[in-house]
Amino acid sequence: MNLSDIPVTELLPQRPPFLLVDNLLEYEDPVTVTSFTVREGGVFVVDGEMLSAGLMENMAQSSALRIGYINKYIRHCAVKIGYIGNVRNFKVLRTPKVGETLRTKITTVSEVFGITLVNAEIWCGDEMIASASLKTAEVDKEAE
Repeated sequence: MNLSDIPVTELLPQRPPFLLVDNLLEYEDPVTVTSFTVREGGVFVVDGEMLSAGLMENMAQSSALRIGYINKYIRHCAVKIGYIGNVRNFKVLRTPKVGETLRTKITTVSEVFGITLVNAEIWCGDEMIASASLKTAEVDKEAE
């Protein structure tokens, strides 16, 4: 199965215009890679650039996409709702412009009892533009 053929809306509860992941490119535990092209008129786009808050949301959705993939295709259960519990060391080196494609790399550090700690990096081409560590919690409620 080609991962980029899976509609991300099968794996995430978010819907446009709040959907900030276009494709699942890679899943090879502990690494997950997603892509997203910044579009004019996006929720977090101002004056042709994505705001830092949009980069954070892209990281969170990329992490959630990983969990959605695991739930649907590995555990064969429903996609669940999750929340950001903690963000550490959020660094933005630059914000991306409309038309640029982000590659977000999520590396799982630990996972226990529905709590996941990941390191996230966002790349534009060969330039890392943002990074953070996220702690997320998955709740026992199915996404609608």
